[in-house]
Amino acid sequence: MADRNRSGTVIAVHSSVVDVGFPPMPTGPPPIYNLLRVEGREELLIEVIQHMGTQLVRGIAMGSTQGLERGSSVIDTGKPIMVPVGKELLGRVLDVFGRPIDRKGEIPDTLPRRSIHGVTVPLKRQAPENKIYETGIKAIDLLAPIELGGKSGLFGGAGVGKTVLIMEMIQNMAVRYKGVSFFCGIGERSREGEELYSEIKDVGVLENAVMVFGQMSQPPGVRFEVGHTALTMAEYFRDDLCQNVLLLIDNIFRFIQAGSEISGMLGQIPARLGYQPTMSTEISDLEQRIASTPQGSITSVQAVYVPADDLTDPAVEHIFAHLSSSIVLSRRRSSEGLYPAIDPLQSRSGILVPHIVGQKHYTIAQETRKTLATYEDLKDIIAMLGIDELSREDRLIVNRARRLERFLTQPFVVTEQFTGYKGKSVSLDDTIDGCEKILKGEFDGYPEQSLYMIGPISEVRA
Repeated sequence: MADRNRSGTVIAVHSSVVDVGFPPMPTGPPPIYNLLRVEGREELLIEVIQHMGTQLVRGIAMGSTQGLERGSSVIDTGKPIMVPVGKELLGRVLDVFGRPIDRKGEIPDTLPRRSIHGVTVPLKRQAPENKIYETGIKAIDLLAPIELGGKSGLFGGAGVGKTVLIMEMIQNMAVRYKGVSFFCGIGERSREGEELYSEIKDVGVLENAVMVFGQMSQPPGVRFEVGHTALTMAEYFRDDLCQNVLLLIDNIFRFIQAGSEISGMLGQIPARLGYQPTMSTEISDLEQRIASTPQGSITSVQAVYVPADDLTDPAVEHIFAHLSSSIVLSRRRSSEGLYPAIDPLQSRSGILVPHIVGQKHYTIAQETRKTLATYEDLKDIIAMLGIDELSREDRLIVNRARRLERFLTQPFVVTEQFTGYKGKSVSLDDTIDGCEKILKGEFDGYPEQSLYMIGPISEVRA
């Protein structure tokens, strides 16, 4: 409860940055991350982020400062942002404070609350088992496997199936791992959030998910902290309920943008390309909390925007340092009807090594990628001269590559009502077995269309 003995006065307002003066107190000024409440404007909260002296603090407003005047009275709430945690959050849409924004009623006051500024799990409590998180999606599990308790980047523009892929992962987490999913929208447009909510609700996976949004129209403080809010709720399911959690973040680059806005308003000297000098620390504070413990795991899939397609951008470089795999969606494959439109040549994983995934998986994945790469190199020759001008060996590679491309497509559970195909979740062993048989030529005599939009390879012969 707010302590009126710890009240201060607004000294200056610079956009979302507010300076507040306090009288001399034995305990000193409010600690970093404490929330300050403006009297007469209960909805306006200010998070302390700097001590400017023994009596002056600088904070970032978590709401609009329009109309806020110098001399306004401010009360220290005595605590940081505290959000509710628990199973009662499943199926709900929340804001950065854990307040519902889905018009389904209030969150029960009886739920425990935790500070969003948690700490990284100590190394001695982490349990990095180097296990694959099986998504049931053939192209991902074979060529860019996701590490259980690891971080993966999802690269894709509008209209290439990113949302569908996210929904299928939520579905598979609920069915295969009996776990829950958290969707964190950082800087989401209202239209994007509403569409995603409607689609997840329509396909019936909302009850196993929690959605947390910091909208694009909200102040940078909200967009910067909403990731910590979602992560705090996910940590409860991992540590207290001992569950596997899938954390989907869209878009992690907007988290950096929000930090850059705050840094600029604080007057900090910018680093390379105008980014905040504290960028590396801010990313690490968020990313290092995503980890596995003996009780459960948090596996994260993060959409990453690449400015001007420049992979050497400082923000992208710092994000890449934390990712164990990258999944690239291709607009060309989407236009060819090859869904999911995952680019097999650009997608990569750091755990695709023999001593983690096994020698067989590694060998088949490398042979598959090599065959598809050779086919890509031969496409120009085929376009100019025709496939008949290729050598017998090259024609064989092309035929098998085309069959591999079609086998790596699959119908999703969440798209059944649109495509008419029954959704299929395929085990990793079945995926490896299917690719191995295609590479050996066991399906050379089958029409390539017979491998399109199927589950295991056994469905072809059936």
